[in-house]
Amino acid sequence: MENTKMKIRVTFLENILGTNPNNKEIFSDYISSKAPDAKTRDEEVEEFGADEVRDKQTTVFNRTADGKPFFYDYHVKGFFKDTCGALRQVKGTECSNMKAYKKLIDGLIFVFPRKIVFNDVAPEEITLCERPLRASTPQGERVALACSESIPAGKTIEFEIALLKPELKDWAVEMLNYGIYRGFGQWRNAGCGRFVWEELDAEGNVIGGNYHEYMD
Repeated sequence: MENTKMKIRVTFLENILGTNPNNKEIFSDYISSKAPDAKTRDEEVEEFGADEVRDKQTTVFNRTADGKPFFYDYHVKGFFKDTCGALRQVKGTECSNMKAYKKLIDGLIFVFPRKIVFNDVAPEEITLCERPLRASTPQGERVALACSESIPAGKTIEFEIALLKPELKDWAVEMLNYGIYRGFGQWRNAGCGRFVWEELDAEGNVIGGNYHEYMD
């Protein structure tokens, strides 16, 4: 089967936030929260302490067996779907011509390896990012605090993209270029996880991307 492979190095321009729930029993806890006698947030804090309640509700990075943070391949495919959905609204883009784009991404674009490990992130560099979340509800405006693990700007990840139709490369390039505006991870609307990228050959030489356009 003819296909095109792209080796990609992503450099993050802003801090990037973890997406994985730290609470391993999040579903059962959600069901329990609907019970008539469920504790309120204030009652939980009073009983368990603020730190424990915060830790349970913090989103974190997946970790390898030796403790290195990583993304799964499906995070990249999720970025592609989110990006194509936005760029379909822009006339003249590759994405605006794509029909059933989610099926195309699922069936014709594949990301390797399964676990995309961050390069050179020391444990002490992973901090916490707390921010308010505002929502309009039938009961009025609500504000809650969200907390996520954060990896600082400047860190990199590397992965490969296999395109089962070579003509999809222009589409992939357009979607990767969109990372300068909206990137990976939590709180993307605030600019977290924005990135630039480079395409590398088999020897690791840069042969494409937008890194130097924004970083030189």
